[in-house]
Amino acid sequence: MSDLDPALLRRERLFVGGEWVPAGREGTIDVEEPATEKVLGSVPAATADDVDRAVAAARAALPGWAATPVEDRADQLGRLTEVLMGRATDIGLLVAREMGMPIRTSTLIQAGLPTMVMGTHPALIREMVLEERVGGSLVLREPLGVVAAITPWNYPLFQTVNKVAAALAAGCTVVLKPSELAPLSAFLLADLVSETGLPGGVLNVVSGLGPAGEALAGHPDVDMVSFTGSVATGRRVAALAGERLTRVALELGGKSAALVLDDADLADAVPAAVNQCFLNAGQTCISWSRVLVPRDRHDEAVDLARTAAEGFVVGDPLDWETTMGPLVSAGQRRKVLGHIEAGVAEGASLVTGGVERPTGLDTGHYVAPTVFAGVDNAMTIAREEVFGPVVSIIAHDGDDDAVRIANDSDYGLHGGVFSSDRQRALGVARRLETGMVDVCGGGFNPLAPWGGWKSSGLGRELGRFGIDEYLHTKSLQLP
Repeated sequence: MSDLDPALLRRERLFVGGEWVPAGREGTIDVEEPATEKVLGSVPAATADDVDRAVAAARAALPGWAATPVEDRADQLGRLTEVLMGRATDIGLLVAREMGMPIRTSTLIQAGLPTMVMGTHPALIREMVLEERVGGSLVLREPLGVVAAITPWNYPLFQTVNKVAAALAAGCTVVLKPSELAPLSAFLLADLVSETGLPGGVLNVVSGLGPAGEALAGHPDVDMVSFTGSVATGRRVAALAGERLTRVALELGGKSAALVLDDADLADAVPAAVNQCFLNAGQTCISWSRVLVPRDRHDEAVDLARTAAEGFVVGDPLDWETTMGPLVSAGQRRKVLGHIEAGVAEGASLVTGGVERPTGLDTGHYVAPTVFAGVDNAMTIAREEVFGPVVSIIAHDGDDDAVRIANDSDYGLHGGVFSSDRQRALGVARRLETGMVDVCGGGFNPLAPWGGWKSSGLGRELGRFGIDEYLHTKSLQLP
C-alpha cells in the first residue's frame, strides 16, 4: 500500500473560482487521525468573507454553466468519473486515515461508491426530459441556481458526490463545505476538478467550522441548501434558509429497524442485520440499529448476534485484516459510550461489548462491537440514533407487531425485511413509514431515490430523483 502525498494532507488554500486562493484570518483546522489521535493534516478555517467570495464565484459562473448544453455537461461528468476511478487507491487510503474506516472497505465503499454515483449522471441527464408539451403549454425544467452543499464526515466523498454530481448535471453551480472532521477528500475532489477543466466557479470548496456553515446556509445569494448531518443542525439549516424561503434538502439520519419475520432463516438474517449495523463502526445513517425478531426465537437470535459481533476484527484501519476501525473523534466515542451506559441503566441486557476498550487498543477512538438483548422500544438505545457499533435485539409478536414497533420512531430513513416469502416481505415493507427498505437482502441501487420521512429529512438524492431537487419547473402558455 503506497503512502499519501503530503500535499493531500495539508491544505493552505481554498478552491474558489477555479483557483486556489488564500483564506481569511481565522487560521487552520487540524484534522486528526482517529486511530492514532495524532494530527494527520490541516485545512483552512474559512471566514464569512471567504464564503462571500465563494458564493460570488458560483453566482458569476451560473449563467454560463446553466446555458452549457446537456451533452457538454454530461461529458464533463464523464471525465470526472474517469479521474475519480484513477485515484481510487488514494481516496480509499485518505478516507481510511481521516475518519477510520478499514482500508479494505474504504477502498470499496469510500472510493467505489462516489465513482459509481458520478458515473450514473452522464446518462441520467442525457435521458431526462427537460422540455415537453403539456396541452397548450411548454413545460421547462431549469437549473435552480447556486447550491450550498454541506456534507458530513462519515461518508465524506460519497455524500459530496451525491450532491455535486446531481447539481452540476442540472446546470447549477456549487459551494461545498465539508465537515471539519473529514474534509481532505473534498479538497482532493477539487484537485480533480482542476484536472478535468470544469469552468472556474462551477464548483467551489470552503472548509470551516460552524460559523462558516451558518454563513453559507443563510447566504442571500444561495438558491438551495443541501445538507446531510444531525437533526439538530438540520433544523438550524432549515431555519436559516427558511428566513428567505430558500429551498432545502435534508438527510438527517435514522433509527432503522430490520424486521425478521417468523418464516425467515434466522441464521442468515440476524448476522446480515448485525453486519449492516456495524458497517463503518456503526457510523452510518441507514444503520439497522434495531433488529426485531420473533419472541419465541429471541434467545436464538441473541446468540447469533453475539457470534456475529464477536467476529469483527477491531483494530488499525490500515491493516487489511481489520473489519472495524475507530470512531471518528473522542466526542463521538463519548456519545456512544453514554448510550451504552444508558442501555445498561434502563435494564437492557448487555450481551457483548460495552464501555471497556477493545483488548490491546489503548490509543484511538475505539468502541467494542456491542449487542443488547431484551430491549424495549421505549428505551433510549431504541429511540435515539447512537451512531456507533451498538445493536438492540427487540422481540415482536408477529408481522403487525413488528410493523408497529418499527414505525414507533421519530425517524423514517431505512429498514429491512427478512422472510422466505418475498410477497409477504413486500407487503410488510409497504407498511413501513420509511423512505427506503431492503427486501430479502436487496442491495444498494445508485439509481433509486435516497432519503427519508419524518425527522429523517426532506428531499431525495441519487438517480433522476436527485437531479430533480436542483431544477425549477416553468410553464409557458402558448397561443
